[in-house]
Amino acid sequence: MSYLVLARKYRPRTFSQMVGQEHVVQALTNALEQQRLHHAYLFTGTRGVGKTTVSRILAKSLNCQGPDGQGGITATPCGVCQACTEIDAGRFVDYTELDAASNRGVDEVQSLLEQAVYKPVQGRFKVFMIDEVHMLTGHAFNAMLKTLEEPPEYLKFVLATTDPQKVPVTVLSRCLQFNLRPMAPETMQEHLARVLETEAVPADAQALRLLSRAARGSMRDALSLTDQAIAFGAGQLREAAVRTMLGSVDRSHVFRLVEALAQGDGKTVVETSEDLRLHGLSAGAALEEMSLVLQRMAVVQAVPEAADTRDEEGAAIARLAALMPADETQLLYSICLHGRGELGLAPDEYAALTMVLLRLLAFKPGAAQKKTLAKADHAESAGVRAAHHQPTNTAPLPTRDADGRLAVRGESPHPSVSSSPPQPLRSDVAAPTARSPAPGAAPPSPQPPRPTAPPGHVLPVVEPRQAGTRPSAAPSANNGEVVGVPVRVPPEPARETPSAVPSVAPTPDGDFWQDTVQQLVEREAITALVRELALQAQLVARDEGHWMLRVERESLNQAVARERLRNALQALGHAVDLSVEVGTVTDSPARRNAAAAARRQQAAEQIIYNDPFVQQMQREFGAKIVPGSIKPVEKH
Repeated sequence: MSYLVLARKYRPRTFSQMVGQEHVVQALTNALEQQRLHHAYLFTGTRGVGKTTVSRILAKSLNCQGPDGQGGITATPCGVCQACTEIDAGRFVDYTELDAASNRGVDEVQSLLEQAVYKPVQGRFKVFMIDEVHMLTGHAFNAMLKTLEEPPEYLKFVLATTDPQKVPVTVLSRCLQFNLRPMAPETMQEHLARVLETEAVPADAQALRLLSRAARGSMRDALSLTDQAIAFGAGQLREAAVRTMLGSVDRSHVFRLVEALAQGDGKTVVETSEDLRLHGLSAGAALEEMSLVLQRMAVVQAVPEAADTRDEEGAAIARLAALMPADETQLLYSICLHGRGELGLAPDEYAALTMVLLRLLAFKPGAAQKKTLAKADHAESAGVRAAHHQPTNTAPLPTRDADGRLAVRGESPHPSVSSSPPQPLRSDVAAPTARSPAPGAAPPSPQPPRPTAPPGHVLPVVEPRQAGTRPSAAPSANNGEVVGVPVRVPPEPARETPSAVPSVAPTPDGDFWQDTVQQLVEREAITALVRELALQAQLVARDEGHWMLRVERESLNQAVARERLRNALQALGHAVDLSVEVGTVTDSPARRNAAAAARRQQAAEQIIYNDPFVQQMQREFGAKIVPGSIKPVEKH
């Protein structure tokens, strides 16, 4: 006994058995019930979504005779009469299927149309079904146009194609077009569960989910993959076996990659990529799975209520969504999408996968800033090390003894006074020159200790070239000047230049023209070019029954625009004639609106710049106001 594959065994026989195409089923059902039948139908959609199936059900609905042989046109064919059974078996004489992929010439189409002159032999209607109709030649399309437009009343055309863009518009205009959509993975998973329950095949929900996603919207592909998975799993569907058969990437690898990228852990990224290589998993499938996970993460970040934490996978995605910023999620999603096209360009797809993943770390938001800070810290550390390794002829730092007198570290200013532990140099002393007192000279009078500088006080910097200009005592072998190390002070953030206010030279008629144009705009009496003419124009003079306008661009001075503006003014109560000249405009509604907007912008910028909190953030953290980010709030 030959085995009948699931895709053929479970092909829908009636409209009620159709899955995922409710919009097409509803339209055809209503047309059949109301007897409003068109003579030509065009079904479009990807492979395996039901185009041929709908065609056969439609043919049975048109020719069904009912169980008792007394039936008529119906939306629910009986499936037991001669017409229904023979159409299902593919041997009904009045139902003809033509494969246009292999019969695409004008001769084949003409031989088919020659049968149109004969009435049906068994059924109520002749039905010509042409599959992949876009494969027909131009001459073949032209040969069928006349018959397709005015066929006999007993003839119905059903066309099917996966590429409607290649069908001539002359054919499209003669047909009712129905687009069969790709089926959602959830819809296919539910249908597969019902089929396997009927077949008594045990299956995991996760295995069915993998098969549904791998089918990419095609129910026929989903059933064919299910057949393959049953054979691979020895009569049962388990997630591990299905994942191995499909070469899919385990979501645990994807979660580990996303978490490592969120934490900037390049080592884990490289190790996980090597694990994929060792397990023989597809690099393209890895990027595809990452794209799916990142898409769900972005949805959770935008709409937290959409998080589904009922299963482990949903909980993991919610955790990663909280771990990675939204901008990095969008960046990584874009990198994964574009990286799939680069896998075939590289000599090793796993090396290409590693480069795609490491690209996020290179272009991660804030990475450049961290790199710059690291370089600055390295340079600062090098400067400090250089300062500690000064030549031996550099003078030691002076210290202050217990009596407050300055002394060079390592020697005592007075032989009878023991040296005290060195104290830090005061910030208000500018690099004094240490010298030993002359023998017999009176020791200098002790000075009271001065208070230390408050936190944040900047030490004065002494340039090396200024050392020779300072007054100093007699040279000594152990003394010298202390050269201050420059202290880096971050510059104040540059303040954004306030927006300039456009110049407006008010004229006597400016206020009147501004109010008039504003009324026309609010009433939507003028649009497009006429509205632009009114806004850009200046009312130069107005007399009894005549107004003179001035514009700067000749393109605005068009007769049609002037006439429409005159009609709008007449409807507003100003029955005048308009004249338009080209010249310099100093006062127009557009200039006034721009000046008002600039003043509002300046006021908004002043509020932000003068805000104490903003100023504190600029001083303490070096915050900057992004140019162009300040917008005034429009009052409605």
